[in-house]
Amino acid sequence: MRAVRPSALRLLGAACAPALALVLAAGVAPAQASIFADDEARKAILDLRARVNANDEAVRGRLTEIATQLAAQSTASATAQAAQQKELADLIQGLRRSLVELNGQLETLRGDVARMRGEQEQLVREVAELQRRQKDAAQATDERLRKLEPMKITLDGQEFMAEPEEKRQFEQALAVMRSGDFDKAVTALGNFSRRYPNSGYADAVRYWTGNALYGKREYKEAAATLRAFVAGAPAHPRAPEALLAVANIQVESKDRAGARRTIDELVKAYPQSEAAAAGKERLAALR
Repeated sequence: MRAVRPSALRLLGAACAPALALVLAAGVAPAQASIFADDEARKAILDLRARVNANDEAVRGRLTEIATQLAAQSTASATAQAAQQKELADLIQGLRRSLVELNGQLETLRGDVARMRGEQEQLVREVAELQRRQKDAAQATDERLRKLEPMKITLDGQEFMAEPEEKRQFEQALAVMRSGDFDKAVTALGNFSRRYPNSGYADAVRYWTGNALYGKREYKEAAATLRAFVAGAPAHPRAPEALLAVANIQVESKDRAGARRTIDELVKAYPQSEAAAAGKERLAALR
């Protein structure tokens, strides 16, 4: 049972005050009984009782009203407290759900970040591989271009431009010539001349073709080729050697007079050359 509030006690006291006054008045009445008649005394007592009963009813009614108000206030307070507790519980439950959802979203985000990091690393590797391939392709292209681009050649004191393949084929034919296989050398040098008719190697090709023919003992063709070489490139460093080779061909062909004329030509045209010195010695032997 709930305790009666102080305010309720004050209301109870206020309601009981008239009744207490009547009781006190009744207490005084016996002292004055001789003044009043019996009927009047009974009437006064009845009136007093009625007033006391009325006050009691009023007091009980007020107490009942106060108790009802207190019960209603207590019920409202309990209801409000229960509503507040339910609202708080709902809020806590909502927060828990939000935390669970946020945790799930966070895990999803972490997974996405890890996946994106893996994709980024894969992309970096692919870009690096692509760059490497591009670099290799560029180097291969440069290499192919270098094989196709003309290059400066220095041969027998002369400079000219030649394609890489042109240079390779000349060196290959010259290697055959130096190996002593004169038949293949003549063929290789002839093929070179037909493929590169305006080559900077043309003078050297004629010179070495004459020597290859000499090696094959095809003296007539050899002498004609060497003469053509000297006539076309009289300033060529190997022109004196070509004339000396012609003189040697003439000696081996029993054309001693022709050999002397060729050596005289050599000495007059290239007096300071080693070939001229060798020609003079050969000329002395011929006399």
